[in-house]
Amino acid sequence: MRIILLRHGQSLGNVDELAYCRIPDHALPLTETGERQARAAGSRVRGLLGGNPVAVYVSPYTRTRNTLRLLDLGAQAERTTAEPRLREQDWGNLQDPVQQEVLKQQRHAFGHFFFRLPNGESGADVDDRLAAFLVDLEARMREPGHPADVLVVSHGLTIRLLCRRLFGWSIELFESLSNLDTCEDRVLTDDGGGWRLDRPFEQWRDSPDGEVQGPLG
Repeated sequence: MRIILLRHGQSLGNVDELAYCRIPDHALPLTETGERQARAAGSRVRGLLGGNPVAVYVSPYTRTRNTLRLLDLGAQAERTTAEPRLREQDWGNLQDPVQQEVLKQQRHAFGHFFFRLPNGESGADVDDRLAAFLVDLEARMREPGHPADVLVVSHGLTIRLLCRRLFGWSIELFESLSNLDTCEDRVLTDDGGGWRLDRPFEQWRDSPDGEVQGPLG
């Protein structure tokens, strides 16, 4: 069994933070660069699949759904599920730019996992909903007729937390990792002996508790 994790293409919010002040997070569109990234990622994902069918689970945000559309998987996508538990961390409705800058500084000092955004979520909240999603996903992947390959199209922090939960990584290690770049992927494989990650996430520092990413391979 395999799970391909793909971050969405570059969105307006990635290049213009003030976009969050006038457009709901869930409605932010891809940029032209993001659309090109998604088309290029489509060739890469189709190569990984090698003609095999895939079950797709996608965040319902505009930028993730449009990324999926531009992958152009065609009939290979045997089933597609819009999964709200794969959405980005909720920062709370339209954002005030001054307040958001203060919150980002507080979040960095407090820790991304436990800091709860006013009217929004903490990383721990996202982790909780991903735990429930993974239980459902692993059960579905064992159902007769479910494709052995799964594609998850989601968001940077969400993908990091999904791996943290799946591999049991420490919170300290999670907070030491960087998000994937837009339209970057990771592949998780389970050959019967447990899940393995094809390559590590970039780290901006060593984990304070000494934990390292894994298992890899």
